[in-house]
Amino acid sequence: MAALTGGEMCVKYLMFAFNFIFWLAGTGVLAVGLWLRFDPKTRNLFEGESSPYVFYTGVYILIAAGALMMVVGFFGCCGAIQESPCLLGLFFFFLLLIFAVEVAAGIWGFSNQSKVVDDITQFYRQTYSNYKENKQDALKETLRLFQERLNCCGPSNTAEDLKILEGTCPKKDGLETLIIKSCPDAIDEVFNSKLHIIGAVGIGIGVIMIFGMVFSMMLCCAIRKTREIV
Repeated sequence: MAALTGGEMCVKYLMFAFNFIFWLAGTGVLAVGLWLRFDPKTRNLFEGESSPYVFYTGVYILIAAGALMMVVGFFGCCGAIQESPCLLGLFFFFLLLIFAVEVAAGIWGFSNQSKVVDDITQFYRQTYSNYKENKQDALKETLRLFQERLNCCGPSNTAEDLKILEGTCPKKDGLETLIIKSCPDAIDEVFNSKLHIIGAVGIGIGVIMIFGMVFSMMLCCAIRKTREIV
């Protein structure tokens, strides 16, 4: 079996470097998913029977995808260092699969961007309406957490909202009481910004994955060629 040439060795170590970056990217995706899941501004959205399914489904998909990327990146590093065509072929297959899923998820996410915001807004309005009717302590706590984290008060921030939601809105002094946002406006601002962050991360990862697929096939072909030489 002939050894890899200098250029092929360069591809080998570039492949290893790519997989390490891919592993880091998977860590980033997992971190974004966990951030959305456990961030104080969004954590309470996962509690209760009326939680917005569109949002939390997307978050759990992010967490699963990030974990999978970390595993694939780890095996890609092993395939490059051990010069294993089998591992590199599996790496290419799973990378192509992840890329296809990411593209589909990105298209779905941006085409449903307004639905995500509407779903969460509807969850807030329904919680507000239920609390207005029965004054349950659990609903009050949900509204308090929601409004304190988003720094908002009520669906329209009117005097009626302030009266109904007494004890749940953020405490303000002086002129600050005049500039507090309504919760639908705050939801739109917070979640639109987070969705754009996720989109930017996804585009960057997609570009990295394309390079990874190219490098993996180049290295796999080079390894097979050297093993055919007696």
